[in-house]
Amino acid sequence: MDLIERLEWRYAAKKMNGNVVPQEKVDRIIEAARLAPTSSGLQPFEILVITNPEVKEKIKTIAWNQPQITDCSHLLVFAAWDTYTAERINEMFDLTNEIRGFKNEGWENYRQMLLNSYPQRSAEENFTHAAKQAYIGFAMSIAAAAFEEVDATPIEGFDPKALDEILDLQSVHLKSVVLLPIGYRDVSNDWLVNLPKVRKSLDKFVTEIK
Repeated sequence: MDLIERLEWRYAAKKMNGNVVPQEKVDRIIEAARLAPTSSGLQPFEILVITNPEVKEKIKTIAWNQPQITDCSHLLVFAAWDTYTAERINEMFDLTNEIRGFKNEGWENYRQMLLNSYPQRSAEENFTHAAKQAYIGFAMSIAAAAFEEVDATPIEGFDPKALDEILDLQSVHLKSVVLLPIGYRDVSNDWLVNLPKVRKSLDKFVTEIK
């Protein structure tokens, strides 16, 4: 299966039919995000997977009543660290040393550089940085969903503070970034399903500097 062909197939489904995505496909879509590259390998975001209808309904009310939120199979919430702390940085560096089975002087020096930099920045600056990393994983999940022939609709139109309260993200020091309902398009009722994909031409999208 060609990835580009699958990306041409995908679009932001406006109506989903409620059919359940097989768990093995969901697992691979999430795994793509887990394997995504992140700055310094810190992986400063998590994914909440929501299938509870009542929770979905609550989220829909603070997300412009977009129907994909309740009609999807699984609602993925990408949530980033609210800030960088020494504990969080050390946890990821220690995990690297544990998995690789050795310590590297250059790697430990890099740890100290981050410890002397990130925690001293404002929480707002740190969250903005962490949210950018979440978007990398988010994009990987969208591509993986397309590869699995599963529809995935990016949603930024929601009240993040209200969502954080619904999911009690403050208690785990996370803040919501973006939503990704996954499921299957409702071909009969989605006005967008048969419209051509619109993208800039390659010559207007890419500048080559030789």
